[in-house]
Amino acid sequence: MSDRRLPPLNALRAFASAARYLSFTKAADELAVTQAAVSYQVRQLEEHIGRELFRRLTRRLELTPAGLELQAAVDDAFDRIRSTVARLTEATENKVLAVTCMFTFATQWLVPRLGHFQLLWPDLAVRLDSSVRVGDLETEFDIAIRAGSGRWPGVRAEWLMDFTLTPAVSPQMLERAGGVREAADLLRLPLLDCQHPEDILWWRQWFALAGVKVDKLPGGPQFDVHGVTAQAAAMGQGVALVCPALFGADIAAGRLVLPFPEIMYRTDRFYWLACSERRADEPKIRAFRDWIFSEINACAGQCGLPLERASQAG
Repeated sequence: MSDRRLPPLNALRAFASAARYLSFTKAADELAVTQAAVSYQVRQLEEHIGRELFRRLTRRLELTPAGLELQAAVDDAFDRIRSTVARLTEATENKVLAVTCMFTFATQWLVPRLGHFQLLWPDLAVRLDSSVRVGDLETEFDIAIRAGSGRWPGVRAEWLMDFTLTPAVSPQMLERAGGVREAADLLRLPLLDCQHPEDILWWRQWFALAGVKVDKLPGGPQFDVHGVTAQAAAMGQGVALVCPALFGADIAAGRLVLPFPEIMYRTDRFYWLACSERRADEPKIRAFRDWIFSEINACAGQCGLPLERASQAG
């Protein structure tokens, strides 16, 4: 079918806006153009049709019968276009699961397991963001894995795991040190990340739990990411306080050794699975939730995690 008689889309948009407001000025504001541009587009449309669409009265506009007829047709057409685009967009978005997650949790725990999720849900592509910023769970992300209290307005948060810490060191460093028999022996080695106030607190709390009085912590290289600290320990640069649940692969492969696995310091941090309270029952969010908790339970024994989940935080 030929479209030679169809007027330009910009002219129809200008007309629709002007007809809605009965004002070229307000239409110009809505379309972010000048009033003269709207007036020109409407005039072009009138010339194209060969009929006047507005009566230009003093300080106001009035639609002619032809204008009223065209307004109904144009509004209906734009409504149908908007509805179709929204439906197609929603269908596309429902095939993508956007997840935001802290870098270390993403690289050490989540990414190695995501292949299993994709096998279960081959039509659902995961888009993972591992930046430190907190994304919007209403419009930007579907799921967040966060550390904290689990209490965020409008967010449903469910406990994933505790953030427990114990020292980890490479076999090579243990050999160079002649072995570590008591917790106090660690003070002879470089302790990674022991300058930041929170890290100092965690180290001191762990030593206190081990029954060791510490006057001064031995210094070592400093890193700003938990995963990088663990990697430095695996490379023999010092002793790191690590969360064993996140580094099960390194521990199982022997890249990291836990000299005192029975002494675990439980911090006041927890990992949470979070989503918008309003969107919690969306099928793709439920699918990811069910999968990740099955993975948590599956690795509970080997990672030293408690099997039972804490109650939901509101």
